[in-house]
Amino acid sequence: MTAPGAGASIHASAVKVGDQAVLIRGPSGAGKSRLAFELILAGRSGQLPPAILVGDDRVHLDTRGGEVWVRPVEQLAGLIEIRGLGIRGCGFIPQAKLGLVVDLMAADGERLPAPSRQAIINGVEIPRIGIGAGFAPFLLVAAALTTTETSCSSNLSANCVEGIGNHITTTIAPE
Repeated sequence: MTAPGAGASIHASAVKVGDQAVLIRGPSGAGKSRLAFELILAGRSGQLPPAILVGDDRVHLDTRGGEVWVRPVEQLAGLIEIRGLGIRGCGFIPQAKLGLVVDLMAADGERLPAPSRQAIINGVEIPRIGIGAGFAPFLLVAAALTTTETSCSSNLSANCVEGIGNHITTTIAPE
């Protein structure tokens, strides 16, 4: 276990969406703060489960009981950069359990990645999405947060076999 306040921070942003946090990593200028703010707005509008900022630009990662927790750097708590407007105040929470890692401008970002990609953080495996340069990350992250592996093309609805309908199963879209 890492004691709160101990250890170095990492260059990343984090947003709690529903019950777990999304850690957003990437080089400077990759869009970490923008994606964080888009997740927050989507949570406020009901497009995603409720979403709130954990930290922007720099966060701490702590390991407790085999789980990774993320918290803001104290000096930056409640602040988010909005490109074109500057640093703005934003509601935040002091910590959240990590559930998803998003790597922006990832070299391994692929159209059809191998299933179950994982990031290893402090010895703990966390689901991971690598998003290549030139791809809009919000839609991929929203899809990862709101769909399941059973909604993939190998689980076609009955109408798909008949060649009618929109080919989306009811697990991700209402009829």
